[in-house]
Amino acid sequence: MKDSILLEGGYDMSENPFENAQKQLDIAAEKLNLDSAIHQKLREPMRIFEFDIPVKMDSGEEKTFKGFRVQYNDARGPCKGGIRYHPDETIDTVKALAAWMTWKTAVVGIPYGGGKGGIICNPKEMSQGEIERLSRGFMRAIADKIGPMVDIPAPDVYTTPQIMAWMMDEYEKIVGHKCPAIITGKPLELGGSEGRSDATAQGVIYTIIDAAKNLGIDLKGAKVVVQGYGNAGYYVATKMHELGAIIIGVSDSKGGIFNEEGFCPFKAFDFKKENGTVVGFSDTKEITNAELLELECDILVPAALENQITKENADKIKAKIVAEAANGPTTPEADEILYKKGVFMIPDFLCNAGGVTVSYFEWVQNIYGYYWTREEVLEKLEKIMIKAFADVLSMSKISDVDMRTAAYMVAVKRVADAMKLRGWV
Repeated sequence: MKDSILLEGGYDMSENPFENAQKQLDIAAEKLNLDSAIHQKLREPMRIFEFDIPVKMDSGEEKTFKGFRVQYNDARGPCKGGIRYHPDETIDTVKALAAWMTWKTAVVGIPYGGGKGGIICNPKEMSQGEIERLSRGFMRAIADKIGPMVDIPAPDVYTTPQIMAWMMDEYEKIVGHKCPAIITGKPLELGGSEGRSDATAQGVIYTIIDAAKNLGIDLKGAKVVVQGYGNAGYYVATKMHELGAIIIGVSDSKGGIFNEEGFCPFKAFDFKKENGTVVGFSDTKEITNAELLELECDILVPAALENQITKENADKIKAKIVAEAANGPTTPEADEILYKKGVFMIPDFLCNAGGVTVSYFEWVQNIYGYYWTREEVLEKLEKIMIKAFADVLSMSKISDVDMRTAAYMVAVKRVADAMKLRGWV
């Protein structure tokens, strides 16, 4: 599924992502002197749904898949978050991602809470017909738990606009009326938004530009490394290239490539489409994903999956800026090491919030039935991302904390304030 919305790669199961998410929350709660009752409520999801999805396979056999949906917190608005298809999906991963979505929507100031969904499956081994039946089955299982003012899913790892179209269609069959605002990341022809396909990467670019300005780094000639060469990684690499940066390394789930002098990210992606991997691209040296992370560069963009930078390799990171296009690529222990090394971190739920922000724009357009141009979408996105970065940087300086802790402090305070105003605590 080469057009997956986010990323490629494998899980590092040596770390529990939800425990990491809780640790990050705990740090921010302490800095904020957060009310203990609010803190305890925010450490766990509000609602967790698990269900079996029976699917008739092409062989005629009926196979049952395990699905999840976590609604973490909806104090600030309907839950929002993607659905990922992955053979190593776990409830702890879904819970962590739902927590991060809660902070992500809060830090950029859009009126959503956080949620996430997943199915344990390997879509690479499934036909389009099987994937469609699975997707419709997922929607039938969860339809009474979601809605445009309740919980709005979207694409994530190995899910696509086509899958969102099938899910929307199935939901509309169930409720008996058109409802494009039930899901985002849809094809343009069915109510999708201009600018959505590269929104995550565009948000990453806005935050990198601001970080570079803050550090006095000239992006022209800056050396960039991108781990994960799916949709987000590809767009980040090409946009950085267009800004004059030099792409010296990229990787996918099968390995990485490196050339100190740089290479064309467009041609590398064309090579990947033809060969299934960037490995073997002309005039590059093959390296491992681990080696790629440790390359000397100005900007490192982890755009794969969770737990890529850990206490085992953090001291070997040589980048000046780490821009987390992926969700949860850095563990709390690694964060501390990087901060002491002077690495400027753009944390995931700030850095990659462009995707959910444009999903919010899509939802607004669906509700109003009035659609914006790509230029209008990007103009609105840039304003939100610039303000969010400034809010976090200001909190970092005022509280003398790293950027991730600052982002958590901004986001957690906003969610906590909403909970207090509602009288939940």
